[in-house]
Amino acid sequence: MRALVLGGALIPFNVYWVMMVEGIWHTGHPSVMALPWGVVFNIILLLVVNALLRMVRPRWVFTQAELVTVYVMVGIAVMLAGHDTLQLGVPNLSHPWWFATEANNWDDRIWPYLPEFAMVSDLQVLEPFYEHGETLYRRPRILAWLWPTLWWCAVILAVGLVMVGINVLFRKQWTEHEKLSFPIVQLPLAMTEGGGSRSFFADPVLWIGIGLAAALDIYNGLHFFWPSLPLIDVRHNTTHFIDARSWGNPWSAMGRMPLPLYPFLIGLGFLIPLDLCFSMWFFYIARQLSKAFASAISIPLMPGLPYLSEQCFGAWFALFGYAMWMSRRYLRELGRSIWEGTISDEVQAGDPMSHRAAIGAIIAGLAFLAWFCVRCGMTIAAMAPFLLFVIVIHTTLTRVRAELGPPAHEMAGNVNAAHLELIFAGSRNLGPANLTIFPLFWWLTGRGYRTTPMPIQLEGFKMGQVSGAEPNRLAIGMAIAFVLGGFFSYWAAVHLTYQYGTTALISHNRGQWNALDSWLAYPTDPSWQRMTFIGVGALATWGMMWMRLRFLWWPLHPAGYALGLVFGVEYFWSCLLIAWAIKWAILHWGGHRAYQRFLPFVYGVIIGEYAIGAFWSAMSVILQRPLYDFSPG
Repeated sequence: MRALVLGGALIPFNVYWVMMVEGIWHTGHPSVMALPWGVVFNIILLLVVNALLRMVRPRWVFTQAELVTVYVMVGIAVMLAGHDTLQLGVPNLSHPWWFATEANNWDDRIWPYLPEFAMVSDLQVLEPFYEHGETLYRRPRILAWLWPTLWWCAVILAVGLVMVGINVLFRKQWTEHEKLSFPIVQLPLAMTEGGGSRSFFADPVLWIGIGLAAALDIYNGLHFFWPSLPLIDVRHNTTHFIDARSWGNPWSAMGRMPLPLYPFLIGLGFLIPLDLCFSMWFFYIARQLSKAFASAISIPLMPGLPYLSEQCFGAWFALFGYAMWMSRRYLRELGRSIWEGTISDEVQAGDPMSHRAAIGAIIAGLAFLAWFCVRCGMTIAAMAPFLLFVIVIHTTLTRVRAELGPPAHEMAGNVNAAHLELIFAGSRNLGPANLTIFPLFWWLTGRGYRTTPMPIQLEGFKMGQVSGAEPNRLAIGMAIAFVLGGFFSYWAAVHLTYQYGTTALISHNRGQWNALDSWLAYPTDPSWQRMTFIGVGALATWGMMWMRLRFLWWPLHPAGYALGLVFGVEYFWSCLLIAWAIKWAILHWGGHRAYQRFLPFVYGVIIGEYAIGAFWSAMSVILQRPLYDFSPG
């Protein structure tokens, strides 16, 4: 109970922190890593509290199960507040109303199709929101934002029901039958074992890693107070890059290729399987070369070559198909029990609810989402594939992260339900009523998927199983996190925007509405070229799967192909190359024993950077000025 109370109490502070540094300043980004450093920082602070409690009140020490519960609750809330979720969702409620002009004619072309009950359309309320310098806390403003916020919080809760239901249905298959390795939870479980065991923190190799990483971040943090100290630059968006733009055609199509050197990302890369680590940086380079090749051949009938988003669609569909194929016996038995009416109400060990209840949660969540979409103006023909794609992409990402643990999984490049429906139906056939609703769901299927809360649910069940946390109470914590995380994300975003005005929160939300403007102004038909390359992506993925099953030496992982095709790996590809080279050398010459001995150093590097980097980020909120940004985003 105290873990549930503590997790709930920490959520508003963490959500405000994320919205401030990411949404207002576009720095830090505590939410975008698969192992979110802002959440880990909470656990580090609680481990410090535990160390003090052991000396004065040993019975009050937080257990590993309690720490895991707090980790999962804060993690879900941070994901909801994250850069690819509600930082996109909150400004959408007002954007098309405020930015309508005589030039774009949105009042005639877009306004008639907007669901006013779920948006904020009062321009008097919105003027101080965009012009800043005022406060949210005026009765008309609070009421104008409150009702749309409650509607979208209900949508978020419905999404959470669907996600937790799917995770409950597949938990046993993925954790016990397929025995997925869950690389992301290795470090949180090791840190929290025994409430912070002395055996883990007594290892001198761990402290060497902590010391080196912490020293780097302390020094770079001091640079922001004393600029005369030269910065040790590790970022992806500063001085380290390969500029192919100066090489002439066709190489200039590759653009600017960053060379980031984030120590903690090298550490995270060390924890993932060797073939995925290799494949992610390999397919990033292959993607860049494919752009140069497409520029060189320039086929008029295929102006979008190399159709990277479409290949990415095909890859994720193939990965979803593979996941379902691996679960075919389990799904056959489940389907038979549902058909015969013999599905059990018994709750299996490790699950928070029965399979009957999980199916009920999925049906209830989908029913509400379908009703909401239709009430907003979508047709059933457009809504059904929209929600189906949401299920496919989030479920597949959850399984990929459970099996392989990529450091991040951004897919910025039109890998979303709207673009998929445009490929198969065309904007002309979809019509303005459907098209206008797509941007409102950009936070669920839009810019990227780094901050989807679904993987951390499954990871929470895995961590709960290891730590002894009661699954039903863990599920209660998840429900609390969805309710509080959603509500406080809207509050923090609106409160801060009234205070600061047009910031990153506003500027990052123009793309989807400009895309809508283009769809309406230039109607399109179904695209056979793009459909073809969805098939190419699927065939390439299936081919790599077949090669992996047939030949042990095959080095390319299809998940690396899916993740490397579109924007996102730029932030850390060179870090993965370094991690791959180090891990390969250690395993090749030192074997498993050397790997295990080196692992505490890797843990130390991650902990050291997370602790000091998060400290600087938290201090930036206190001091109200951006400080050292150790993490990409």
